[in-house]
Amino acid sequence: MAIGKASDFQIYDEQFFSGMTEVVQQNLALFNAQSRNAIRLVPRRHRGDYIQESFVKEISSLISRRDTTSVGSATDLAMTQGEEKMVKLNRTIGPVAQTLDALRKIQINQNTFSFMLGQQIAPAVTQNMLNAGINAVEAALSGQAAVNYDATDGTLAYADLVEGLNKFGDQAVKILAWVMHSKVANDLLKASVAGNVSNIADVAIFRAEIGGFNRPIIITDSSDLVTAGTTTTYSTLGLVADSTVVMQSEDQDIVSDIVTGLDNLVVRIQGEFSYTIGLQGLTWAGSANPTDANLGTSGNWTKVASDDKSLPGIRITSQ
Repeated sequence: MAIGKASDFQIYDEQFFSGMTEVVQQNLALFNAQSRNAIRLVPRRHRGDYIQESFVKEISSLISRRDTTSVGSATDLAMTQGEEKMVKLNRTIGPVAQTLDALRKIQINQNTFSFMLGQQIAPAVTQNMLNAGINAVEAALSGQAAVNYDATDGTLAYADLVEGLNKFGDQAVKILAWVMHSKVANDLLKASVAGNVSNIADVAIFRAEIGGFNRPIIITDSSDLVTAGTTTTYSTLGLVADSTVVMQSEDQDIVSDIVTGLDNLVVRIQGEFSYTIGLQGLTWAGSANPTDANLGTSGNWTKVASDDKSLPGIRITSQ
C-alpha cells in the first residue's frame, strides 16, 4: 500500500472534536464535582513516562516533653524528603475503518461520520481513564493492611461502612466519597428498605436513595472492584480529596486517510493519547507504560506517606 499524502487526509477536525468535547465535559463533571474531587481528571502536559515530585516527610516526635531540671544535650532531628512518582499510560484509538459505500447507503457523509465517531470515542476515553484510576487505587489500598476492613462474612451493611471509616480514626471526615459496584449498592438499598426506621425505609423505596453518611456514592461496575473465586468478593472504596489524579498528559492526535487499492474505497480513522496516574501518599515502583495487570499489582505502589491517614482512603471487602 502506498504511503498516504497530506492531500489524502480527510478528518473533519471541527466536527470530530465538537462531537467528542461535549461528552468529555459531561464525564469530567461527573468524576470531578460529583466525587467531591476524590477522583480528578485534569489536563497537565508533561514529557517522558513519569512525573516525579519530592516532598518533605513528617518529622516523628517533633514535639516532646522538656525536662526543666536537665542541662544535657538535646538530640537533633533530621528533615528528610520522599518522592511521589506518577506513571504515564499510552493508549490507541481504533483504527476504525468504514467503506464509503456503507456511508452512502445510510445517507451520511464523512462529516457526519466524524461527528458520530467523536461522540463514541469520548465516553470510551474517559471510561478508560476512570477504570485505570480505580484499578490503581484499589490495588494500592489492598496492599495497606491498616486501611482495610474485612466484611467478607456477608454482604455490605451500613455498619461495615462505619467500621471502614474507623480505619481513619479522627480523620474519617477526610473520606469524601464512596466508590462501589452496583451489586454492593443494591445490597445497601435493600438494607435501607428493611430498616426499622420507617422514614428511612420510605425514602429508600420511593426515591431509591442509598445513604452514604453524607458522602456521594459513585456506582460503577468496574471489574477491578470484583474478585472472583469460590465466593465472589467486592471492594468498596472510601476516598479522600485528590486520592486519585488522572492527568491528560499529552496532546491527542486523530488522523484519517482514504484507503485505495481495495474493491471499495475505505475511510480509516486512528488516534493516540496518553494520561498519567498518581495516588496520594504512594509512589509508582513499576516499569514504564504498565499493562492493566501491572497497574493493578499492589506491590507496584509503594507507601511514601508517614501516616496511614495520608493515603488515598480506605478499602472494605464484602460478598
